[in-house]
Amino acid sequence: MQRRRFITLIGAATVASPFSAQAQLQRIGRLDTEKGGLVSYAFDTIEQQRGAAAYVDRILKGEKPADLPVQAPTKYQLVINLKTAKALGLDVPLQLQQRADDIIE
Repeated sequence: MQRRRFITLIGAATVASPFSAQAQLQRIGRLDTEKGGLVSYAFDTIEQQRGAAAYVDRILKGEKPADLPVQAPTKYQLVINLKTAKALGLDVPLQLQQRADDIIE
């Protein structure tokens, strides 16, 4: 629910944004933040791709896919776009900036 509200607020802003209230986004990730989103906190896609490659390797070596365990993401990234924050008139607290994995200036 918060995601939909956030997207609606961004869509109503006078800043160009790739988001719209009608968009059916599954998640807002790093690439969305690089395209003008304010902030993203999502799993690391590179880490997920490595995990998928390991699964493919195990399957090709003969393991049954049904026997493989489900694995949840273990690494997440917080990315903040300070250009978007400035355009929206928002001040991002220094403590939050220090916790971020990446900041877009």
